Amino acid sequence: MLQITFESPNQPEIIALIADLDAYQLTLYPPEAVYALDVPSLLQPHVKFAVARDAENTIVGCAAVVLYPEYGEVKRMYVKPAVRGLGAAKKLMALLEQAAREAACPVMTLETGPSQPEAIALYQRQGFERCGPFGDYRDDPLSVFMQKRLG
Repeated sequence: MLQITFESPNQPEIIALIADLDAYQLTLYPPEAVYALDVPSLLQPHVKFAVARDAENTIVGCAAVVLYPEYGEVKRMYVKPAVRGLGAAKKLMALLEQAAREAACPVMTLETGPSQPEAIALYQRQGFERCGPFGDYRDDPLSVFMQKRLG
């Protein structure tokens, strides 16, 4: 049984999870191709940070949505490898989408990479489609941009 709620990312267990995510991404991409938000950025008022906890209340995943007037951007999506396939990512995405809808965002966006086909497949199952760069991103062969209309 997974519990998905919004929490502060400024917790030791979450900081360790984010460090795991950073280490994983740096095995796939050079540092300049990793567009990660640090904990102070995740603490901003226009960011909602979701946490997945298992039956023992252990944090097993996280994700954030940065709420802009034009779109909500998914950031920091990560589920521990040992618990993948149990629906945590799907439930995290549902909570982020709910927050984006409540903030009247017309679209959700995200940037991932071509070395993460499982993530791309997850996002496609959630209704995301590939698109061009958005916000401050530039076109980059190490970036896959996706969006989902919420209207």
